[in-house]
Amino acid sequence: MLPKMVSLWPLTLICFLAFSVSITHCKTLKRDVKALNEIKASLGWRVVYAWIGDDPCGDGDLPPWSGVTCSTQGDYRVVTELEVYAVSIVGPFPIAVTNLLDLTRLDLHNNKLTGPIPPQIGRLRRLRMLNLRWNKLQDVLPPEIGELKKLTHLSLSFNNFKGEIPKELANLPELRYLYLQENRFTGRIPPELGTLQNLRHLDVGNNHLVGTIRELIRIEGCFPVLRNLYLNNNYLTGGVPAQLANVTNLEILYLSYNKMSGVIPTALADIPKLTYLYLDHNQFSGRIPNAFYKHPFLKELYIEGNGFRPGVDPIGAHKVLELSDTDFLV
Repeated sequence: MLPKMVSLWPLTLICFLAFSVSITHCKTLKRDVKALNEIKASLGWRVVYAWIGDDPCGDGDLPPWSGVTCSTQGDYRVVTELEVYAVSIVGPFPIAVTNLLDLTRLDLHNNKLTGPIPPQIGRLRRLRMLNLRWNKLQDVLPPEIGELKKLTHLSLSFNNFKGEIPKELANLPELRYLYLQENRFTGRIPPELGTLQNLRHLDVGNNHLVGTIRELIRIEGCFPVLRNLYLNNNYLTGGVPAQLANVTNLEILYLSYNKMSGVIPTALADIPKLTYLYLDHNQFSGRIPNAFYKHPFLKELYIEGNGFRPGVDPIGAHKVLELSDTDFLV
């Protein structure tokens, strides 16, 4: 039996080589080649010096373009990831990107992109991560972002977006992380965001938002898995409603630098894993209930710049909480 098994090896090797050659010589879909070459030819993208050749997925001895990831689908290769960040790309958001219909990741953060996000962004139906933070993008957000049904991570922070936060973001059933801080958004935070069953992190800090927390959490059963809620540095008014304790998975509640008032309800201390509570620089009054000082998880309670009664003490040392790039991993 052994000689027969050995004799099969050459045939197996030939089949394997033939399969490998067939993969190597898969053609890149013309749609994707055209789209990325359009981007390459634009003036603002000439800083991407490693884009050599015409085929973004690599051709013969040339490797794939830097920041471009391709996958094989049938007889063709398609571009599934485009990650070109921190290379000082200038100019408007490249509309040609929206022709890369198989993209799952689009990361252009920390560049100098300007202008609006085009409504054609809604064509990228397979996108799971969209990271455009730290650019100079502006104008209103297109409601078509709400058509990206597979999106789990959306970061548009540190830009110049204006207008209202579109309620269409509530149409993203898989969304886990939503970063909208450091823009110029106005109006109220859409309470529809509370219907997102997978949302873990919501940051709308440092905008020009108005309204109350009571309005934000008015939908019954809202924010079922939300852990981090950043509402700081806006123009929110009203008090902290006791119903906020129904958002039972909260760990970080950041209310600093608003125009909120009233007393802090004892019910808030019933949130089991509340770890950071920032109330500073508002118009709160009264006392902090003793339950907060006995909370097993609460590490920081920051209260400076309010009208609390004398003798109300903070907990811990205040620090700015930031998440690292690892939080964008899908």
